[in-house]
Amino acid sequence: MTEPTGRRERKKAATRQKIADTALRLFLEKGYDAVGLRDVAAEADVAVTTVFSHFAAKEALVFEQDGDFEQRLVRAVADRDPGEPLVPALHREVRALVRHCTADGTAPIWRMINSSPALRQYEETMRLRHAESLAAAIAADPGPPRSTTAVRALARFAVDAHALARTAADPDAALDEIFRMIEAAWQAAPATGNPQVGTAEPASR
Repeated sequence: MTEPTGRRERKKAATRQKIADTALRLFLEKGYDAVGLRDVAAEADVAVTTVFSHFAAKEALVFEQDGDFEQRLVRAVADRDPGEPLVPALHREVRALVRHCTADGTAPIWRMINSSPALRQYEETMRLRHAESLAAAIAADPGPPRSTTAVRALARFAVDAHALARTAADPDAALDEIFRMIEAAWQAAPATGNPQVGTAEPASR
């Protein structure tokens, strides 16, 4: 999670983390469907309105690092060293995210997610949102521009690579294989005019 600055921000971040940690513990102990937001608020000793001020939905309590992961993907593109190729920078960041999500102790969380239709749907929506944010960062990159289709495909493949590698027997090897294909496809995409992510490509230029 990004380190907040200022006393008020640190206190707010600590409260948010306390709520998320409490919710996850209750979900794992009692089952996701058996725990309500009032239960989380009571256990964390905060008001229900405080829970909602930090998390827009119950599902978000499980994916509390959603925003941080999204920012990390964007920064992997926008803040990489000058001259560093785009795809290797994404590969490195996705590898770090995969390792975070496959660390010791995460297996019960993923079992819970996989057993819940609501959480699986939330995760899919989250991945689509991350891909759109990443595509916008790629489109704004000063390197040779690619078509909207190429940009959005790269973003989607990079985000989906996380899910594919996370469930593989050897996540690092799976990620290497996936990104070799991504690199080849990106290099094959011809340079074109500046893409406008989120809009249809014009019929002619």
